[in-house]
Amino acid sequence: MRRQIGFEIRDMWYNLGQHKIKFIPEMVGPMLEMTLIPETELRKATIPIFFDMMQCEFHSTRSFQMFENEIITKLDHEVEGGRGDEQYKVLFDKILLEHCRKHKYLAKNGETFVKLVVRLMERLLDYRTIMHDENKENRMSCTVNVLNFYKEIEREEMYIRYLYKLCDLHKECDNYTEAAYTLLLHAKLLKWSEEPCAAHLTQRDGYQAATQGQLKDQLYQEIIHYFDRGKMWEEAIVLGKELAEQYENEMFDYEQLSEVLKKQAQFYENIVKVIRPKPDYFAVGYYGQGFPTFLRSKVFIYRGKEYERREDFEARLFIQFPNAEKMKTTSPPGEDIKNSHGQYIQCFTVKPKLDLPSKFHKPVSEQILSFYRVNEVQRFEYSRPIRKGEKNPDNEFANMWIERTIYVTAYKLPGILRWFEVKSVFMIEISPLENAIETMQLANDKINNMVQQHLNDPNLPINPLSMLLNGIVDPAVMGGFTNYEKAFFNEKYIYEHPEDHEKIEKLKDLIAWQIPFLTEGIRIHGNKVTEALRPFHERMEACFKQLKEKVEKQYGIRSLPSSVDDRQGSRPRSMVRSFTMPSSSRPLSVASISSISSDSAPSRPGSDGFVLEPLLPKKMHSRSQDKLDKDDSDKDKKEKKKEKRNSKHQEIFEKELKSTDISLQQSEAVILSETISPLRPQRPKSQVINVMGSEKRLSVSPLPPPQNIPPPITPRTKLSFSLQPNSELNGMNNLEMMGIPPPLPLKGGMADYGNVMESHESISPATSPPVPQRQLPPPLPSKTPPPPPPKTTRKQASVDSGIVQ
Repeated sequence: MRRQIGFEIRDMWYNLGQHKIKFIPEMVGPMLEMTLIPETELRKATIPIFFDMMQCEFHSTRSFQMFENEIITKLDHEVEGGRGDEQYKVLFDKILLEHCRKHKYLAKNGETFVKLVVRLMERLLDYRTIMHDENKENRMSCTVNVLNFYKEIEREEMYIRYLYKLCDLHKECDNYTEAAYTLLLHAKLLKWSEEPCAAHLTQRDGYQAATQGQLKDQLYQEIIHYFDRGKMWEEAIVLGKELAEQYENEMFDYEQLSEVLKKQAQFYENIVKVIRPKPDYFAVGYYGQGFPTFLRSKVFIYRGKEYERREDFEARLFIQFPNAEKMKTTSPPGEDIKNSHGQYIQCFTVKPKLDLPSKFHKPVSEQILSFYRVNEVQRFEYSRPIRKGEKNPDNEFANMWIERTIYVTAYKLPGILRWFEVKSVFMIEISPLENAIETMQLANDKINNMVQQHLNDPNLPINPLSMLLNGIVDPAVMGGFTNYEKAFFNEKYIYEHPEDHEKIEKLKDLIAWQIPFLTEGIRIHGNKVTEALRPFHERMEACFKQLKEKVEKQYGIRSLPSSVDDRQGSRPRSMVRSFTMPSSSRPLSVASISSISSDSAPSRPGSDGFVLEPLLPKKMHSRSQDKLDKDDSDKDKKEKKKEKRNSKHQEIFEKELKSTDISLQQSEAVILSETISPLRPQRPKSQVINVMGSEKRLSVSPLPPPQNIPPPITPRTKLSFSLQPNSELNGMNNLEMMGIPPPLPLKGGMADYGNVMESHESISPATSPPVPQRQLPPPLPSKTPPPPPPKTTRKQASVDSGIVQ
């Protein structure tokens, strides 16, 4: 019955004559639906109607663009709805090509159109086949195939439609990075303008935007959110900067500008402080006719999930293809496997090839570089050793060549998928000497990176550093570079390979450079090693001493780069924290002390002027006093009380400051004067203690208003110390810095100002003019015992300890 009605409709169409053009493109959809009915005779009778429609429009407008657009749009909906099959694709291709090739003007354009529709049907049929498949990765692959096709033929509406299908799949799988990259493709189609949004641009109800600029703003906010969840803060910062530019200079929306800048600040902090797991990458080849067309005889690079090993990835892969057979070799398969009717999967780990952005033109922290080692990569390599010539039992490195295969993907990873097809493959061979140079360079980089990590964060565990250093300095563990010396530094090799002279010198240079890196690593290891591991450290030091003497004698002495030296003296982040006294809830801030080498020497370059020095031993402190004590027993009581009170925070102090590399001249006696420094911040009124009646009055005189005068450069032999409020830890407080100190306040008998005093950051002569030094009063006698502790209130005792409340 349907076939008979179809024949009647065909006859009616041909009887329309010159009125046919009035039904184009409105009748394209109904005609397509009729031709998709699974009836072969009906299809053969009705498919030629499409060619007739093409002729009608071509004679009227000299093109058939309306017909083409309509049939592509309707075909997508019909196939997705369950209509169409492989037979229809074959009939459509055969019948329309025969008609087009017979036409004088439609031969070329018509054939192009038919091939385009057939390609679309192939992708749509694949998509429909796996649309309800439990494997979301196959659905993602087919979705990308379709959207790429629509992008190629510039069908923006259909392209955006499939972008959102792909984005939804990623969100279901918690692939937030890939979801962000997918939405970014939509955002790139929009402009920062007041142009009205076309209907197809806002396909989601969640977007309420009248202009393209508003829609792009909303998309960017959502994309930044997804990048944040995927820990891709570098990408989020790029979009945040673009948004900030619009808010500041185009929209003048300072409230939104404030919000986006706060997010950027948080992202920068995350980059430096948050440890991100590095995903592995796997090359996967699908061979055999048993795989679908979008996988067959293709190689893909997959981005693994966090902490996913190759064994886990393979298990997940074979769940999708339970009938597939795993190949045992990494070599390309032969034609017999490619043409077989089975399924063969080849899987192995590949290494991403670092491609640093041009902005990194000088040494950068490993925490920053680590992102680019596994992200924004398009080239991957797989290396396997091969031997050429006779095997040398004494030294396997002499003829150890490396066969390196380079895989280049269609797009950078990560992207809109967690995998991309390999578009080109080429192979290179690495000579034994070049392999040795690469190995030494990697070893040096690894030592340097771990040293930087321990300088940045003294709380890192010591075990990885122990294993790395011991594996290099102890020849019984790894053999060291002695094998390279035997293989390449002998007269025979040099005579037979004169062209390798420069490479040999480079290898020697790398060996020499390893010593300063090891020196720094062993120094850090010695500072952090526990008593239980002390014998292990001493053995490592003994081995390193011999190694150092040998290398420096044969290859010369190298010194550390300035970047490593500077980082030693800079303040570690973990130092900037507050400590609390055990008997009080008041925080005690870490005191910052300038590192001054001489009367005129500025602070160490590269530091911010505030470096932490170790606490001085108690025997080097001279206490100021204005009265003599009568007996030594009172002195002992006071010292015990003070030690008990300060023991906890001093213990924490010494533990934290152990990691800093600032030397003190222990032989010099530090003279502490009884002068209240003019740099001391003004004490709040609430902290001024009045002792009435028979007791004496104790107060701190208020200081004049602050002035922007640089502080004097204090000689090292007369360092003074004081505890600062927590708010001054990261910068200078611009208090008055006059040459004459303010008058001394009245002192009570229980007061002792000789605890610690402050020495502010030294100012470089290059940045500010020098200021005349103020005259310090002569030191008071240091051998007389301090006054006894007062038997008054606890509040007075807290003042006695010298703590600024």
